Amino acid sequence: MKSFRRIAALCLLLSGIVGGAALVRSAPQQPGAEHGVVRATLPNGLRVIIVRNTLAPVVATSVNYLVGSDEAPAGFPGMAHAQEHMMFRGSPALSADQLAYIGSMMGGNFNADTREALTQYLFTVPAEDADVALHIEAARMQNVIDSKQDWDAERGAIEQEVAQDLSSPNYVVYSKLRNLLFAGTPYAHDALGTRPSFDATTSVMLKRFHDAWYAPNNAILIVVGDVEPQATLAKIKQLFGGIKPKHLPPRPRMNFQPARPTSFSIPTDYPYAVQVMAMRMPGLDSPDFPALEVLSDVLSSHRFELYGLVAQGNAIDADFSLYPMPLASMGYASVSFAQAGDAKSVQSAMRAILADVAKHGVPADLVEAAKHQERRQTEFQKNSIADLASVWADAVALYGLRSPDQDLARINKVTVADVNRVARKYLDLDHAITALTEPQGSGKPVASSGGFGGQENIALGEAAPTALPTWAQASLSRLAVPHSTLDPVVSTLPNGLTLIVQPEDVSDTVGIYGHIRNRAETEAPAGQEGVDIILDRLLAYGTEHLDRIGFQRALDELGASENAGTDFSIKVLANDFDRGVGLLADNELHPALPPAAMELEKHQIGQYIGALDRSPLHLAQQALRAALFSKDDPSLREATPETIAALTPENVRNYYQKVFRPDLTTIVVIGHVTPQAAESAIEKYFGTWTAQPPVPVTDLPRALPKPAATVAVPDASRVQDSVYLAQTIDMTRSDPDYYALNLGSTVLGGGFYSTRLSVELRKKEGLVYTVGSDVQAGRNRTVYFVDYACDPQNVTKAARIVAREIKDMQTTLVPQTELDRSKALLLRQIPLEESSIDDIARGFLERRDLDLPVDEPTIAARRYIDLTRVQVQAAFQKWMRPDGLVRLSQGPEPY
Repeated sequence: MKSFRRIAALCLLLSGIVGGAALVRSAPQQPGAEHGVVRATLPNGLRVIIVRNTLAPVVATSVNYLVGSDEAPAGFPGMAHAQEHMMFRGSPALSADQLAYIGSMMGGNFNADTREALTQYLFTVPAEDADVALHIEAARMQNVIDSKQDWDAERGAIEQEVAQDLSSPNYVVYSKLRNLLFAGTPYAHDALGTRPSFDATTSVMLKRFHDAWYAPNNAILIVVGDVEPQATLAKIKQLFGGIKPKHLPPRPRMNFQPARPTSFSIPTDYPYAVQVMAMRMPGLDSPDFPALEVLSDVLSSHRFELYGLVAQGNAIDADFSLYPMPLASMGYASVSFAQAGDAKSVQSAMRAILADVAKHGVPADLVEAAKHQERRQTEFQKNSIADLASVWADAVALYGLRSPDQDLARINKVTVADVNRVARKYLDLDHAITALTEPQGSGKPVASSGGFGGQENIALGEAAPTALPTWAQASLSRLAVPHSTLDPVVSTLPNGLTLIVQPEDVSDTVGIYGHIRNRAETEAPAGQEGVDIILDRLLAYGTEHLDRIGFQRALDELGASENAGTDFSIKVLANDFDRGVGLLADNELHPALPPAAMELEKHQIGQYIGALDRSPLHLAQQALRAALFSKDDPSLREATPETIAALTPENVRNYYQKVFRPDLTTIVVIGHVTPQAAESAIEKYFGTWTAQPPVPVTDLPRALPKPAATVAVPDASRVQDSVYLAQTIDMTRSDPDYYALNLGSTVLGGGFYSTRLSVELRKKEGLVYTVGSDVQAGRNRTVYFVDYACDPQNVTKAARIVAREIKDMQTTLVPQTELDRSKALLLRQIPLEESSIDDIARGFLERRDLDLPVDEPTIAARRYIDLTRVQVQAAFQKWMRPDGLVRLSQGPEPY
């Protein structure tokens, strides 16, 4: 459900926070079955829910232990989080090396999440590997090792995660809001933990925590995907049935004190400010909570006055959200605005809007629109296997409900009077906490001290092959082209528009996704840099036929979500397909582009652009591009306050006419629709779209190699450095060497523990929390990236390890077992990338934009299978320059 997915979002402010909402203790489920769902409670208390979804041959598992940071001992807020990490360090039945080896070969899509009273372990795997995922979870539920040696090694990684979050101003605001609203209770801290507490944590304490709380009678197992439910239940009984239940310790008590109104501000490295107004509200145990959900949806509507601050030119974005926990929630409004904006006037406007709601209530039609959106989302949640597993886990383990449908049933009963009553009661502005993130400028990028090259005596190791348990050997030994359920119908309209239709029947919905091949760097006239930004903002102001409010009302009548631009989309129920296509086409082909709105947007965006030159985030991006590309490269073109101010309505309209053209457009229609019906609707609404010659240039020039450089961007808001190592590669995506280079990159950093960089930088040295290696190939150029975050004293050491590992790929053949493991990873990722309708559509659009066939994943699978060690080495010798890497760091001065 939408409300589930918005739990931890603080609009632009609090995105990317580790952890989430807490949990309601649900009553034991009764055995039984319903359409597409099988439920059972094993004799040992383990609750099991199996949901069949045949979108792709993929299965998602979610093991939900009803324990989290709320149950952590006093003074050790990260205990549950630390134990989550240690679950990947092995158990008596499955070593850490075996777990990493298996996880990487299955596709690497496994993770975990610790919340206030919930710890989740997540797998998304090809359906034929579901048995392996269940074996792993059974072994970890039975017991863990939690050795001192392993904890000493893992402590460094988890402390890097802490430093990573503390380097985010968003996280700092989030933490302070919690501390002030829920002072004196476990809710005052999240699940992350602190470095001092981890330093004081011992392996004995961790083992004691696992022994107390990790039990089948304290867990819920969710399995979603292309499974045979009864056979899967039989396997679960076999694997989990013998695990003994435990007598659980008492749960913590909450004693909330009245919140004291206060305000605080912190610096941010973003080029805009964000004003947040947060209030304590009832939790999931309250009968008022469904009405609060609807109120939150109403307050975040683009037809509501809060978002009206954007349309009035006073803000960049605005939103309202709920962060629920069992006994209390945090409701918060957030408004982002340009640096030069008046924070006091923004706060005053927010307060006035919320006070008016508390006094006079909300419009009845917005309540109905919010309820309609929830009904629609219930159907759309079926369109992603992993998301559906998450939604079920949240509904059962977090909301304490029987299913997501039960929340919808509660929301359907909410009346306008209910919403207005909870608004009067809980929009308590007299006890609100206000927070402001203030943009903080940075010094200019400088050549970093500490050097990059040179030798260092570091004991490098290799991810050696590991003997696997018998239950994993057969499943993971295969290297075969995965079966694809996709069979798209591709056609071209007379005006040159490409249409791709993929029928799917897992839900009664249809999604329309489009992309126009474009590049502002090559298409915007000189002196009009930023015209694309203004155009994109103006597309939200309605069409020639419907103004902003009227267009949003039409979308609300369908319960549809829509966006226009060079990437455009709309998602509707199948019965509303024709009307949805019509609205999307009206916005895309007949935008209003009102001059008055343009002046307001120019003012707000001009201020925002002016702040970019002082923003560490922007300076880092700018410095990386400057180090990688020649000074006349189009990618270095940037908008300025002057170019924004000089733009005219005619400039915007001319740019629109140049860029928005059918012959550069691809539309994907996917869902409960026939190819014939899809083509008829697209032809009806997009068929009259025309374009005038010449076709604009949308490709960047070749990017020739540049020498190594080491650049540091100061950022006082961070305690840790964010690091990129990069080089340009004079290769196109269609070059046959791409596959060998990407396979080698996967050996280095494409998976989890068992990739070379992760083994060296995280598992052995404890220098980083995560590290990734990626080949980003385009139509005319390619860039290779390695990214990680670490303490400033380790930036150079980590970079040298990376360079040395790349050199090793050039001088030494990759062992066949290691190469096969990386092949298995890439092959298994193919079905995973087809396990959501959004991913399927994006895949089609990306392949079309790169001039690749729609079945390119199957072609790639055959190429990966056939690649040899010699070919991978040759590709690294030909293309990689480990002594020519650009190093860009953002944060404290590295050394």
